[in-house]
Amino acid sequence: MEASLGIQMDEPMAFSPQRDRFQAEGSSKKNEQNFKLAGVKKDIEKLYEAVPQLSNVFKIKDKIGEGTFSSVYLATAQLQVGPEEKIALKHLIPTSHPIRIAAELQCLTVAGGQDNVMGVKYCFRKNDHVVIAMPYLEHESFLDILNSLSFQEVREYMFNLFKALKRIHQFGIVHRDVKPSNFLYNRRLKKYALVDFGLAQGTHDTKIELLKFVQSEAQQERCSQNKSHIITGNKIPLSGPVPKELDQQSTTKASVKRPYTNAQIQIKQGKDGKLMKQSKTVDVLSRKLATKKKAISTKVMNSGVMRKTASSCPASLTCDCYATDKVCSICLSRRQQVAPRAGTPGFRAPEVLTKCPNQTTAIDMWSAGVIFLSLLSGRYPFYKASDDLTALAQIMTIRGSRETIQAAKTFGKSILCSKEVPAQDLRKLCERLRGMDSNTPKLTSDVQGHASHQPAISEKTDHKASHLIQTPPGQYSGNSLKKGDSNSCEHCFDEYNTNLEGWNEVPDEAYDLLDKLLDLNPASRITAEEALWHPFFKDMSL
Repeated sequence: MEASLGIQMDEPMAFSPQRDRFQAEGSSKKNEQNFKLAGVKKDIEKLYEAVPQLSNVFKIKDKIGEGTFSSVYLATAQLQVGPEEKIALKHLIPTSHPIRIAAELQCLTVAGGQDNVMGVKYCFRKNDHVVIAMPYLEHESFLDILNSLSFQEVREYMFNLFKALKRIHQFGIVHRDVKPSNFLYNRRLKKYALVDFGLAQGTHDTKIELLKFVQSEAQQERCSQNKSHIITGNKIPLSGPVPKELDQQSTTKASVKRPYTNAQIQIKQGKDGKLMKQSKTVDVLSRKLATKKKAISTKVMNSGVMRKTASSCPASLTCDCYATDKVCSICLSRRQQVAPRAGTPGFRAPEVLTKCPNQTTAIDMWSAGVIFLSLLSGRYPFYKASDDLTALAQIMTIRGSRETIQAAKTFGKSILCSKEVPAQDLRKLCERLRGMDSNTPKLTSDVQGHASHQPAISEKTDHKASHLIQTPPGQYSGNSLKKGDSNSCEHCFDEYNTNLEGWNEVPDEAYDLLDKLLDLNPASRITAEEALWHPFFKDMSL
């Protein structure tokens, strides 16, 4: 009987659906891991084939990052003396422009190697393949450690970030992609490194000679884009024929109604070149009339999205849709404004989002401010928008619509907002999101409450307003080149081992510095050198 009972108990366990499910999940994960390893091995073999001389110096161990413009590998090098040294190999995609590659190298060699700026050890080239060898810094994922950092560690992190920014800004380098995954942090060794100068540009007085060529080349390209799409009569000069269905789409897509919140902001191209925002639906009747009288030029972007550009509409004409919820034919036919907009969504400064042509090192300081905002609030990414226009609307919900409009005027832009959005108190916002304020409602309701006032607009007709702040900490999948910045983001806020040391008495100086970093006016935004002398770092030495 006992044996019989034993069999009866064992059989259901052996064929348990739950056990089968766990076994299936484990097998699936193992297969996925094996597939990934096979892919990495294949990529390493391809790199050895593309640049054969690497095999004489390095033993490539793993692929630790992949982005739009490059891939990063971990390798070891056996030098003449001492033990093996870990090296990071950055393989630039063959389509990268030679001047751009040379400029990145010059940034690393001239400004790198000190003050928390990554340097370069070697560079290898074979035909159109370029590999940059840099010291490898073992580092933590920003997302993994965000809510376990003590307040003192946050101070040290920001101080060292400003040291790196001061260093590159002294050479007239605008990094243009400052974000946590580009500022490596070894928590145990207290080491830091600003990396990835692939999008860098120079200031007007830059000391990096090749950045002058990169800048002039970009300006020439923008000029040629504008010239090549000017229309005379009914002719549309294009590099190739436009499919009929795409041409029809370009003239009707903007008339589709989209979901919006109660608050609307409007950014349009004015006759004086100012940028204002399109909101709600386009006046269909005026569009139909415009297409009969004038042809509206279009060009196919790499993403396949059709965008409106310039026509022969005289600049002296006055539009009849100012401050309304429609876009008239005159505004639709004006030349599209082009300006540098490199960087990662969520970290772009207001002057980048509004296509201000004169961008300075201040855009890096804004990005540093967004990082500081994440550190103080415990939320990453703090901003997440599908397009630049929605990103600008999200900034308004924190810094205020009136303040944003006023700041835009200082750099020659006009923004209209149908509903005033008040600026938020940065301390109260960060404490609420971090959970330090027990008198406020639960985090989710707070965030959704702010998002309901978001003047979220998009140029895309099928866009739905995204949340301003991600309630559980999120992670971009963007153009990250560092290990640990993958798509893993299943953690909840409460699951972090939070280090409360110092967080119960955050000084006013922290929020004063944050306010100065997130200054909407780039001309008055704090510089890296000024930030290092801020009272927030009063007991820290350079």
